[in-house]
Amino acid sequence: METATQTTGEDAPAPVKIALRNVFKVFGDRPEAAIRMVHEGRGKEEIHAATGCTLGVKDASFDIRAGEIFVIMGLSGSGKSTLLRLINRLIEPSAGEILVDGQDITRMSKRELIALRRRDMSMVFQSFALLPNRTVLDNAAFGLEVAGVGEQERREKARAALQAVGLGAYVESRPDQLSGGMKQRVGLARALASEPTVLLMDEAFSALDPLIRAEMQDELLRLQAEHSRTIVFVSHDLDEAMRIGDRIAIMQHGEVVQVGTPDEIVSSPANDYVRSFFRNVDVTQVFRAGDIARESQVTLIERRGLAVPAALERMRQHDRDIAIVVGRDKTYHGMVSADSLARAARSGAEDPYRRAILAEVEPIAADETLSDVMGKVAESPHPVPVVDADRRYVGAISKSTLLRTLDRSGN
Repeated sequence: METATQTTGEDAPAPVKIALRNVFKVFGDRPEAAIRMVHEGRGKEEIHAATGCTLGVKDASFDIRAGEIFVIMGLSGSGKSTLLRLINRLIEPSAGEILVDGQDITRMSKRELIALRRRDMSMVFQSFALLPNRTVLDNAAFGLEVAGVGEQERREKARAALQAVGLGAYVESRPDQLSGGMKQRVGLARALASEPTVLLMDEAFSALDPLIRAEMQDELLRLQAEHSRTIVFVSHDLDEAMRIGDRIAIMQHGEVVQVGTPDEIVSSPANDYVRSFFRNVDVTQVFRAGDIARESQVTLIERRGLAVPAALERMRQHDRDIAIVVGRDKTYHGMVSADSLARAARSGAEDPYRRAILAEVEPIAADETLSDVMGKVAESPHPVPVVDADRRYVGAISKSTLLRTLDRSGN
């Protein structure tokens, strides 16, 4: 028997794909002087007055993991698009390191940088930038054509990319025959045709109306589920960031003030600026069951020789009326109560734990949103168990845990 105060080991985080180390971008003729003043603690306005320079990005340091959708957001002029363009050196950094797969791209020659972009990076802009005199297929293949890929190969790759974004039937159409959402899909297909490991997206859906924008967000999530890439996505829209982002970086005046998952930022904003972004966020749509599940219940590892009296004594010691029965690998078997265990033991059943399982208690999935589980928690006489995709026990949500979460987040 164990109590659930033991933590479940989490999967190791994905490797770092992109790393920024003390990256600056200074616009002006005296970047060294401006950076020196930053280290002296001088403010942005003071630096501009003294040097004529503007801080675009100030001392940015963070990691982007392989396979995640990393959203950079902030108000207009916060530096988010500048930061994105630094990652593939469309804009040259003034100082710092930008590592892609461990290689510092700030030290790459022009030829090496072009090879990296062709091999590993594609970019999708807000503007569709389609060539009106070319077919959809030729537009999707245009990047490969510029890269010198042969006609047959580039058309095959472009056709596959268009198929992936749902435009397989439109390969011979012209851009003026497409809707705005379809044009952006062509732009996305053009980026995907080179089979990049990194996709950079700068306000890619901002020009679309809300309904089509939501469809494109769904499309991006679908494509990511089918073929995981590292996606760096710039947005000024909070709903978009919360919907698609695995993690979010918040920028203010060129500085990255907080990086975290949506629920981390909602529950622990770094400052008033970040707090203002998330003031009206519906946390029931942000937090998931696994985020707030707690291993505060007694767990019983089902195995040969596990005695009911010992289990009941452990429950009594921890002042619990219920316990969670799990396998050695933490696979969830069910919930039992002190009463159901005692009844099963008195019945003389060979397998009292299976007999004692409370049939009315159903676990909930760790990835369910709080809005989906609030009713279940409210109606259940017991804390509701939470399981992961492999049905391993994650923890349980009690009414008090749920209320504390909502109260802490200001809802």
